Amino acid sequence: MNLLVVGASYRTAPVATLERLSVSTADLPRILDRLLAQTYIGEAVVVSTCNRVEIYAAVSGFHGGLGDVCAVLAAEAGCSPADLANHLYVHYDEAAVEHVFRVATGLDSMVVGEAQILGQLRDAYHVATEADAAGRQLHELMQQALRVGKRAHAETGIDQAGQSVVTAGLEIAANRFGGSLSDRPALVIGAGAMGALAVATLTRLGLGSIAVTNRGADRASRLAEAYGATAVAFDDLTVALSTVDIVVTATAAIEPVLTRETVAAALARRAANGSATPLVLLDLAVPRDVDAAVAELPGVLVVDIDRLAADLADGPVATDAAAVADIVTSEVAAFLTWLRGAEVVPTVAALRARADEVVTAELRRLAQRRPDLTDEQRADVAHTVHRVVQRLLHSPTVRVRQLAAEPGGDQYTALLRELFDLEVPNTSPVEAVPDIAPRVSLPAPGGDR
Repeated sequence: MNLLVVGASYRTAPVATLERLSVSTADLPRILDRLLAQTYIGEAVVVSTCNRVEIYAAVSGFHGGLGDVCAVLAAEAGCSPADLANHLYVHYDEAAVEHVFRVATGLDSMVVGEAQILGQLRDAYHVATEADAAGRQLHELMQQALRVGKRAHAETGIDQAGQSVVTAGLEIAANRFGGSLSDRPALVIGAGAMGALAVATLTRLGLGSIAVTNRGADRASRLAEAYGATAVAFDDLTVALSTVDIVVTATAAIEPVLTRETVAAALARRAANGSATPLVLLDLAVPRDVDAAVAELPGVLVVDIDRLAADLADGPVATDAAAVADIVTSEVAAFLTWLRGAEVVPTVAALRARADEVVTAELRRLAQRRPDLTDEQRADVAHTVHRVVQRLLHSPTVRVRQLAAEPGGDQYTALLRELFDLEVPNTSPVEAVPDIAPRVSLPAPGGDR
């Protein structure tokens, strides 16, 4: 089995496309089941966040695996694979490992160094584990990715250099208020992980009164209590909007939470109360919480993932990004060494099993030819024959493990299977990966646009 990553992110797709691809937490087990039902996919993990949707898969063939993943993504998005082609990136084997490690360390994030992605990867891995969708390869890949992410944040200053998406959005909002958000009243819609991050960030930045609302009132109350904020009823959303200057919304709703009518009603109340300050809506949800028509209302600034990506594209790169990149490079090399060594294990096991079969058959024939041998004599002969076989196999099996761990080592594994005519399921040699554009019009493996 080989590793394959297929995905779309803020780098390659607009929010509208990410919305179509987005997978809710509740739907993850169903998508995983659908992926595993495909012919070429043996393991799968699905990562769906506000700015990326990615499938990590262990596949038995590149073209077949890619076709299977694209078919599932297209079906979920309600379109054809060709419609998605220009928005997808593909990474295979070594490039797949490097991509996952870059994601885990925050190097591939919209805001370099942000740490939320580690939690999102951990959650995706947990769901895949619960669904029995992650096998040996993806278990190892995800565990190592989480470790590498933690190492990068522990050994470099990327935590200080990297912001959260919330912080980046609030910096844009601050420009609307003369560069400062101090004492500005704010509302957070949503009490999940991103909502909690928003409340924590708003509190740290010293904003004024902070309100929290959520369809589930209990979660809103617990989050508000943890940060000294105020919980408001979701049914009172229009009233709450009319009393704040900044709104951060990050729910898991599949339809817009803030419609044009709701925001217009809130603006009317603000005007009636004599407020002339702008209303900034920071939409961190995918699918979007803010209806696109809201941006047309006077006095409203909508900052969504598309706007963040555009504003941050030319932003400063964290000074420690190079150090993190070095960590990723070394960790990728270590993981590939492990992976190549692991791939030869089933072949070595099959060789030893074949040797045991031969020894057992010969000992059975000896017992038929020499029925006069005592049990003790038979045991001595069996022990001696087994020792001879094991000693003969020891050096070549140790050496093939060493050779397999080196670049191009899969050829030695393939040669061993060929020489001894071994049947080893799911250990076919890594197939060559030519340019796949003529087949499915996608970027070549390893190309991240």
